[in-house]
Amino acid sequence: MASAVPFLEMNLPSMQGNSISQDRLLGRLDELATIGPIDGGGSCRLALTDADRDGRDLVVTWMKDLGLEVAIDGVGNIIGTWNVGTGSPVMTGSHIDTVRTGGRFDGNLGVIAGLEVIETLMAAGLTPARPLSVGVFTNEEGARFQPDMLGSLVYVGGLPLESVLDTIAIDGAVLGDELQRIGYAGSAPCPSAAPHAFVELHIEQGPRLEAEGIQIGAVTGVQGISWQEVTIAGQSNHAGTTPMSLRHDPAYIAAEIAVYLRQIANEYGGNQVCTVGKIDLHPNLINVVPKSATLTLDVRNTDEKILCEVESKITQKIAQLATAEGVSISSRVLARFEPVEFDDQVTGLIEDLANHHNRSVMRMPSGAGHDAQMLARVCPSSMIFTPSVQGISHNTAEFTHTDDLVAGTNILMDTMWALAHLDFTPQTGMK
Repeated sequence: MASAVPFLEMNLPSMQGNSISQDRLLGRLDELATIGPIDGGGSCRLALTDADRDGRDLVVTWMKDLGLEVAIDGVGNIIGTWNVGTGSPVMTGSHIDTVRTGGRFDGNLGVIAGLEVIETLMAAGLTPARPLSVGVFTNEEGARFQPDMLGSLVYVGGLPLESVLDTIAIDGAVLGDELQRIGYAGSAPCPSAAPHAFVELHIEQGPRLEAEGIQIGAVTGVQGISWQEVTIAGQSNHAGTTPMSLRHDPAYIAAEIAVYLRQIANEYGGNQVCTVGKIDLHPNLINVVPKSATLTLDVRNTDEKILCEVESKITQKIAQLATAEGVSISSRVLARFEPVEFDDQVTGLIEDLANHHNRSVMRMPSGAGHDAQMLARVCPSSMIFTPSVQGISHNTAEFTHTDDLVAGTNILMDTMWALAHLDFTPQTGMK
């Protein structure tokens, strides 16, 4: 159901029709994008690299310019809080780390929009009844350290800090050492106290909103994610003299696994998606049957039962392939998160506010993982999606139209304002 009381009937303190500053929002997005620039207008700021440090420094400067209280915890999460009102804060935020081929909106929009919401309210002389916080969470992408959403998972107590600090990066660096090196090993406790509520603005990173001509996504939850790394050990041999019938070829098995993942995704349909994103061969020579192959499997579904079924079928198929080709196969879990359902009251509020702003809106799940799914463990949470042109993300061509950026940020502002003046009760919802 939607929020227990429709937005227009909530009798909230007036926001006087205020709107965020388009120029300020775009200016900060552009300035952050200049840190770790890559060809095509995107950015590369892998977590806890020098570029990530420089991006953090810039965001912290903006927070301090607004007079926010800045806290940095033991895993490097940055929380800027406008300490007004009473009680636990309404929190927003996202991440500023990127993949190697990152665009300028993924994650960045959610952080910068949060700062824009606070600055707009300050400039208008509007004081919410609760504090407002903006979070910058460490290593959301999982592109350098695994798992993804690592910082927000530690923030809510889902992983112990002590073990996370020993995490080894893809380049061999140790997470705790890198935090110290870039100056972001903070002293604030983690896990931290739960916010009153959490709402994250993000680009969709998919094609649905644009394809259906919808301006706002009210996000109902996040797909379950299963990541694993599969290593196939075969027999290296001469490519010209080894008969096909006598080969023990890891590359062939890797290809068969990739094809099977596509087949099973098509078989189940719906929200089932499967991807082989990375394949490494050794010795990786044109005229040599490989000795080994290592590949990653990314399997997602909004239904935990179906996700488990698909995982089981993939495991069985891999075992059959190994026997037939005479190779040995091992695997290790890189990340495993069950599907997350967001708070229906907060999602309903977003839907009501989109309608109030005369923006078309649809309820939809997220295909990508986000920090909000971790915050949903400890407080009422949801997300606002804006369209992604052609559904492109993790790519320098990632783009969202200015009108959509502004609309999403205004709805974020109204949502945070409403949440700051509403209490949650299990029986009646928000009131």
